[in-house]
Amino acid sequence: MTIGEAAHDFSLEDAEGNEWRLSDHRGRIVVLLFYPGDNTPVCTKQLCSVRDHWSEYQATGAEVVGISTDSAGSHKGFAERYELPLRLLSDPDRRVSEIYDMKSWLPGRSARGVVVIDREGKIAYHKAQPLSLFRPADEEVLAAIRSADRE
Repeated sequence: MTIGEAAHDFSLEDAEGNEWRLSDHRGRIVVLLFYPGDNTPVCTKQLCSVRDHWSEYQATGAEVVGISTDSAGSHKGFAERYELPLRLLSDPDRRVSEIYDMKSWLPGRSARGVVVIDREGKIAYHKAQPLSLFRPADEEVLAAIRSADRE
């Protein structure tokens, strides 16, 4: 993935069993938060931090979703347990993770990373962390959203 490249369209199932399609959100900034797995220490901290900063994310007007290879059922329990406000999408075959260069050294998982897609459907920000040991800072993600909104 390169900055300015058109984002590949995809659809994935959310925790409620509904289909979520990227192209349905054209005209809005979209943030894809890739993470290795539900109920793991770093991933839980990452998504709880997003929850704790949710009003700041909402203020940007961006559509923010989490994506991992866990099942929709796992996402549902994870979101309920930690009161996560964002939609979690299931990528069980890593198809979307691979399209967006979120390849992990962990078998069957996606890397931790962030993709920000601008209103025209182009990649405005892309950062992958294949080792997945550190979570992205909310301030960095929010800055990437604001930057995409100014372009």
